[in-house]
Amino acid sequence: MAFADASLVALRVFREVAERGTLTAAAAALGYTQSAVSRQIAALERAAGTPLLERRHDGVRLTPAGRIVVRRAAAAVDEVDAASRELAGLPEEAGTVRLGWIPTAGAWLVPRALAALRRTDPAITVLTREGGTPALTRALRAGTVDLALLASGPPFRSPDAETPPLELQTLTERSLRIALSSTHPLAHGDFVDVADLHGERWIAGAGGELLMGVWPGLNERPEIVHTARDWLAKLHLVAAGLGITTVPAPVAKVAPPGVRVLPVRGGPSEQRRILLARLPGPVSEPAARLAAALRTATLESES
Repeated sequence: MAFADASLVALRVFREVAERGTLTAAAAALGYTQSAVSRQIAALERAAGTPLLERRHDGVRLTPAGRIVVRRAAAAVDEVDAASRELAGLPEEAGTVRLGWIPTAGAWLVPRALAALRRTDPAITVLTREGGTPALTRALRAGTVDLALLASGPPFRSPDAETPPLELQTLTERSLRIALSSTHPLAHGDFVDVADLHGERWIAGAGGELLMGVWPGLNERPEIVHTARDWLAKLHLVAAGLGITTVPAPVAKVAPPGVRVLPVRGGPSEQRRILLARLPGPVSEPAARLAAALRTATLESES
């Protein structure tokens, strides 16, 4: 079978695998069995005449040929979906832009930017999804989001090693801070000394980001008493006096009552960036306007 005869189903499956990073996650998202996903990938690789995925212990990685296919597959699937909508008499989505965002950006930056864009450009539809930086990076590569807000910490490397490199713009760089209950003994000053963090009970992230929420420079094994995927859940646990956690500085403005967010003195500086990322190349007008709204919202939050 020539690659020109590859099925649309196989292209959809391949794009999902590229985005999810594992065959298992792609199968769950599509409602397929893992063996069905494997068969579709195998058929596509036979048609391409070369491996498209590198199988690793922690998932899959695109080969150079795979990067070509996922870029073209995304465009092909999108065109077929557009034709389907047109045949069904549904409106075109020319004014639609897809945005991925990390949870903390959703707490303060995304709502502000989308509200402003709705006032200035009401014809633009923004579809959003939350995710971690690795998942959103894969979504950019797979073409399922147009823009993504990603997190970056020292030494501020690119979020992946794929080529071509992503276009990255730093929207903000702020110090990491500590969130404590307002009744916590350390909450009564203007800052927390890093030495005072020893022996504290921590509320950490869940899933693959377990240590998110623990101070990075801590020179002891942390006592993690709670884990939560949602940042707001973590802060409500903090407010209840059940532990402390780390947050980016902008979250201080939207912390719930009963929580103090303080800088940390001593030890290495722990800076965190929010990056606006996209694939290299021309950008659509809706995406450009959304990017401008995100930059403006960031500047306004810092003034």
